Amino acid sequence: MNYFLKRYAELGEKFDPEIVLRPSFRVNTNMISKKELIKRLSKNNIKTEKIPFLQAGYFYESSFSLGSTPEYLLGLYYLQEAASQVPPIVLAPKSGELVLDMAASPGSKTTQMSEIMRNQGVIVALDNNIHRADSLVNNIERMGASNVIVYKKDSRYADDFEIMFDKILLDVPCSGNFTDSPDWFDKRSIDGINSRVKIQKDLLAAAYRCLKSGGEMVYSTCTLEPEENEMVINWFLQDFDDMSLLDTGLSVGSPAPTEVFGEKLDPRINLCRRFWPHKTGTQGFFVAKLKKN
Repeated sequence: MNYFLKRYAELGEKFDPEIVLRPSFRVNTNMISKKELIKRLSKNNIKTEKIPFLQAGYFYESSFSLGSTPEYLLGLYYLQEAASQVPPIVLAPKSGELVLDMAASPGSKTTQMSEIMRNQGVIVALDNNIHRADSLVNNIERMGASNVIVYKKDSRYADDFEIMFDKILLDVPCSGNFTDSPDWFDKRSIDGINSRVKIQKDLLAAAYRCLKSGGEMVYSTCTLEPEENEMVINWFLQDFDDMSLLDTGLSVGSPAPTEVFGEKLDPRINLCRRFWPHKTGTQGFFVAKLKKN
């Protein structure tokens, strides 16, 4: 058995990794109603199915690319994987709040939060790479997200702004998962996974320094590896004892394990959610919601 599949089996999940994900998009409800967009797409023989655990997400079937339609160019929808649409829903930013998006490019979650906030309040979106930042700006403009400010900046130094935020989204750089590419298992090693952990911890520490007392943050990854998920959150809870885990409120996904490869973790980690592709029909994902007390 593949090394990673053996690890997943140790976590209680045995499955065939030959999983084909259904493509999905998110309706830009600031520009068009869900009903009207689906009506327009159906005229081009695009079949859609509402994703039950998302606010404005749909699976679709089409004989041509949905990145080539007038509706796409007008910003009426965003091509976004289903699990990727979950973190902004869990964070639930409100109109008028000050929100930090620490790893914003290419803007899928940034524009989604802007829609949830109805373009009210402010989102500060960061990316350290100029090319990714350009993509971020392009998508923000296309989607009409007028309450977003973009900075090219390393998020590990976000406290340079000397601003405290109501809410923070930290969708960290991670190792990805086997649904991302057919040769994922061949390209990944445990050393490579562990090398990601330091920057994930640095980003979490930076998020803590920028979060108001009583503020909330969401930490998410698109990986299934515990070193980047449960074990990072376990470290965070130990080192920052005024942080607490909240229930995500999700009906989809599985409770995160509180024992990983023989190591017992903080029992509160059970409140985090894991998206196993064979169970959710989405890419692998992890979501944790935290509050500063």
